[in-house]
Amino acid sequence: MLSDFAMSSPVLDPSAFQRPRFDWTRAEVEALFELSFPELVFTAAGVHRLGFDPSEIQLSQLLSVKTGGCAENCGYCSQSAHFDTGLKATRLMESEAVIEAAKAAKAAGAARFCMGAAWRDLKDRDLPRLEAMISGVKALGLETCATLGMLAPHQAKALSAAGLDYYNHNLDTAPEDYGRVVTTRTYEDRLETLAHVRDAGMKTCCGGIIGMGESRQARAGLLHALATLPAHPDSLPINALVPIEGTPLAVSPPVDGLEFVRTIAVARLVCPKSMVRIAAGREGMSRELQALCFLAGANSIFVGGKLLTTPLPGQDEDSRLMADLGLRAMAYEPVRGLEAVV
Repeated sequence: MLSDFAMSSPVLDPSAFQRPRFDWTRAEVEALFELSFPELVFTAAGVHRLGFDPSEIQLSQLLSVKTGGCAENCGYCSQSAHFDTGLKATRLMESEAVIEAAKAAKAAGAARFCMGAAWRDLKDRDLPRLEAMISGVKALGLETCATLGMLAPHQAKALSAAGLDYYNHNLDTAPEDYGRVVTTRTYEDRLETLAHVRDAGMKTCCGGIIGMGESRQARAGLLHALATLPAHPDSLPINALVPIEGTPLAVSPPVDGLEFVRTIAVARLVCPKSMVRIAAGREGMSRELQALCFLAGANSIFVGGKLLTTPLPGQDEDSRLMADLGLRAMAYEPVRGLEAVV
């Protein structure tokens, strides 16, 4: 229990967090958020070093392979058909164009290539083209990830057979806060898709968004939900809301930078083996804030100048930051062998 750790030493022992737990209580996670900032970051940095090389950052690139026109009403999203954001909907890209984009991403240093489609759920008619994209990207020697909305069991198995390593499906926020953010899909729907992904043998990429007007308790609730899943997310993205004009949540006050770092640090403590990613919102973060996030346990970022429809720092800017911090790109280690490619 957290109280036991706190009583044993004025500074928490990172080794006490090294072994993943699945029995976190909500009160324990909330207590982590209340630690002094230096103690929290120091402990999270120690946990990070027990499981990862702190000088390595995983570089991932995300391509929108089908933009806009989504039937969901997620209050943060420019791609929802429910809101007038000026975004033009597009059709699903051809697999050849996606593979060419993946080649460019690899040449720029990315080890992981993610493909996102603005759908409520995947339709079987689109499976063949997606399978071609995935197998083609995998054959380049890149780690593959996709986010395509809700999946049926047979669809998850088909994507896995094509060579998909990770599937992204975020919980967004705490269970009790969820209805304020989206009403066209339930929390249980999300959990069900994650179960299908795990059952198909794929890794999960699952996190949330902060800065949507939620309380600190809701941030703790999100991380509690992630830490008590049957398996911790293999990849855990923490997004800072990028306000999009025309979306209901665009008027949310921006999250404080130190609170963002706290969220990264608590994520590292409760999911010690996960790749914790600074995802959306990084373009608006200072170099110093990003450095604090890396210190607190973040070890993955999106690169490439764009994250679906929102901006990211440019490649030169990211290269300078990594050089100045003495960081290097993490090498790709196959999640599954290329024999999975059909």
